[in-house]
Amino acid sequence: MGPMSVRHQSSEPSEASHRAGFACFVGRPNAGKSTLTNALVGQKVAITANQPQTTRHTVRGIVHRPDAQLILVDTPGLHKPRTLLGERLNDVVRTTWAEVDVIGFCLPANEKLGPGDRFIAKELASIKKTPKIAIVTKTDLVDSKTLAEQLIAIDQLGKELGFEWAEIVPVSAVGDMQVGLLADLIVPLLPEGPALYPEGDLTDEPEQVMIAELIREAALEGVRDELPHSIAVVVEEMLPREDRPADKPLLDIHAFVYIERPSQKGIIIGPKGKRLKDVGIKSRKQIEALLGTPVFLDLHVKVAKDWQRDPRQLRKLGF
Repeated sequence: MGPMSVRHQSSEPSEASHRAGFACFVGRPNAGKSTLTNALVGQKVAITANQPQTTRHTVRGIVHRPDAQLILVDTPGLHKPRTLLGERLNDVVRTTWAEVDVIGFCLPANEKLGPGDRFIAKELASIKKTPKIAIVTKTDLVDSKTLAEQLIAIDQLGKELGFEWAEIVPVSAVGDMQVGLLADLIVPLLPEGPALYPEGDLTDEPEQVMIAELIREAALEGVRDELPHSIAVVVEEMLPREDRPADKPLLDIHAFVYIERPSQKGIIIGPKGKRLKDVGIKSRKQIEALLGTPVFLDLHVKVAKDWQRDPRQLRKLGF
């Protein structure tokens, strides 16, 4: 490890050397990106929604440290484009990669480098300025010889494509092995500056956003064609129910489903309210799985006239 651990013990005041910035993890599906995100942030955050995000950067988690704040953002998966939407998504990916401060490329230790990895690496090579860290995941599944071969192969891949990895780090998020080291290696690559999110944002904010996203997913299920984007969900409050024994907690969640026009209300609520009930049941199950606690979900549908075109409403609805 050598000088790594002393890097931050300079005599200048700590404010001056605080760093804050954005990183994104890329890699083929199942390369261990979300497990890694969860291990770094220290709680379960990554939710896989099968709907591509409409926002530009979805924050997947925030790592707060005394010397730094690392914000992990999501990018839609990069793939060989077959459609115009595919092209557009790939453009979004490239833009995000060029805008973040560090890119972590996740490669599982237990699978040889394949064409999918090469395709991503080639794209990474074209993003000149952003430092790239190769993160070898799932190291707990292989012996040291296999791991060594993988590290050499990854080093070679960079050389072949004409770039140098800022770091090549083996991790096992499952055994928490070296996840802290990974953060230590990313931090020096971030720009100096104050924290960009308040300390408490680790939990409340992403949880509420993710809960809203789960409800929105469930509400869109089956009516996507009729209401593709004209649904926004706001979680108004989350409160532990009073008078509950410690071993039987209940979380009350009050949420509003906003639509643009009164005529859409019927579509969301369904005949005799059946659809909204189903939406509630489905999203409640997922929210309980996310939070690991029983939930009472109180859902209401509200009309927010033409919210997609009204900046004030958009801000209120978190866009």
